[in-house]
Amino acid sequence: MQTIFVTGAAGFIGWATCRLLLNQGFTVIGIDNVNDYYDPKIKELRLQDLRKFQNFIFYKADIEDFEILKNIFKTHKIDAVINLAARAGVRASVENPWGYLQTNVAGTINLLECMKEHEIKKFILASTSSVYGDTEKMPFKVSDATDKPLAPYPASKKAAELFCYSYHYLYGINTIIPRYFTVYGPFGRPDMSIFRFIKKIDSEEPITVYGDGKQKRDFTFVEDIAEATVACLNLEGYKILNLGNDSPVELIYVINLIEEVLQKKAKIQWQPRHPADIYATWADISEAKQYIGWSPKVSIEEGIQITVDWFKKNRELLKDIKI
Repeated sequence: MQTIFVTGAAGFIGWATCRLLLNQGFTVIGIDNVNDYYDPKIKELRLQDLRKFQNFIFYKADIEDFEILKNIFKTHKIDAVINLAARAGVRASVENPWGYLQTNVAGTINLLECMKEHEIKKFILASTSSVYGDTEKMPFKVSDATDKPLAPYPASKKAAELFCYSYHYLYGINTIIPRYFTVYGPFGRPDMSIFRFIKKIDSEEPITVYGDGKQKRDFTFVEDIAEATVACLNLEGYKILNLGNDSPVELIYVINLIEEVLQKKAKIQWQPRHPADIYATWADISEAKQYIGWSPKVSIEEGIQITVDWFKKNRELLKDIKI
């Protein structure tokens, strides 16, 4: 069975993707620096879950460290690389653009150089719906212009996409780029809205909403995302796919769903919209349907129910997670 190198293995999408690969019998080599961009305690909980599998090998290291990467590639026979390691967060990137350049661009180049050296021909690079910028044209199509990112985070992801094309052209590395649309679910990121809303509404603390709450997001369940990401391993060439739920909903609707499942009312503190925030996202998933036969299975209503149930079941474990 093949060996897949997954970066960002302790991250939210990284954990879900590793778990799916491990359940399918792949050997997974995971790498993560377990940084404190958000509370690392939840990253440790995800790693605990992955360490139950005998076919999981983990390195606590950074993809910015080229020498460590070279040693990992020398030590293991790797068949494919899934790059889910990234500095995420639109707003945080405005404060610290250099960190995004190092991890998202230089880290990707480090991986591509190792793949070139060892003649590994399958690369999946996680990208983001943020590359589309603030456009009124809906839904977002892969063919749409992506040259006006609103913050360093999407700019760094777009740069990584372009480097991938160069390496595909020069060295024949099959590169598939899923652009993810607002992923949520169990073990989700505590810095993102759904986790924060559930935790705060549950403990009857006020939540902060930027803008009027009518901004729309194409919220996509993490297991759907993991399934599509793993399916990308079967593709060849250079392809970009949108991975979204193809069904955007208003933020206030999601808050109402959480209230309903928790049987508690949210106390909302309204704040002005952040200039780097996109008003709406909506994925055209034509390429995902065409190339990997993928459509999302989990509706926002079902996904929120699953996520809140998971939260309630793990309240004790999650009570100290900072948001």
